[in-house]
Amino acid sequence: MLHTQEWRAQRNYHQHYSVGLALTGREIEEAQRLRYRVFADELGARIHARTPGVDADFYDPHCEHLIVRDEQMGKVVGTYRILTPQAAHKVGSYYTENEFDLTRLQHLRSGMVEVGRSCIHPDYRNGAVIALLWGKLAEFMERGGYRYLIGCASIGMADGGHNAANLFVQLIDAHIAPLEYRVFARDRLPFERLVTGHAAEVPPLLKGYLRAGAWICGDPAWDPDFNTADLPLLLPMERISPRYARHFLRN
Repeated sequence: MLHTQEWRAQRNYHQHYSVGLALTGREIEEAQRLRYRVFADELGARIHARTPGVDADFYDPHCEHLIVRDEQMGKVVGTYRILTPQAAHKVGSYYTENEFDLTRLQHLRSGMVEVGRSCIHPDYRNGAVIALLWGKLAEFMERGGYRYLIGCASIGMADGGHNAANLFVQLIDAHIAPLEYRVFARDRLPFERLVTGHAAEVPPLLKGYLRAGAWICGDPAWDPDFNTADLPLLLPMERISPRYARHFLRN
């Protein structure tokens, strides 16, 4: 097995893309600028940027930043932020704990990796970039011996939250976590008052998590800065479906 530093320095190349962990401050800033473009400029999130056009927060210096670069165009076109259990212990919390009480997951912390701030440049949302990100993320989990993946799936609330409420009700019976893995929203979305009964479309990223075997761990939280309903997700690596395992954990 490669040592951590050796693995971090690896870059996998697929046609004109490369995928790997950011190795320099400049690469991290490229990922943060992409995040700002998607979350603030495209989706209207309120980001309190110290540097104009850069989405950076308290957790970023403690995270690994997974990036996909279009080598022909010379730009980062996809990114994921990864917080290891060791880094979470050092910083004092996971980002998810700002929105959810994770007390019932306490016993999982030593093997629990948090992912977030996932975004893809609007010109590259054809499936190839997210597949590269997921493949490298699966490799990161396998090489580190990490057993659990946590994070939030965000659903836009431009319609006042009706679609998010309908989606939660639509998914909950098939995908709710066992009681011992339930978490509790600090600012709970009152989805009962927002449900209209209309069929909701599952966002591609959330659909991917659920197909892989992720659980929804509780009621959605409202994130006022991003104006999203956030669903707490937990993916035990042992639950990854055989089809996903063959695709993302191939040698």
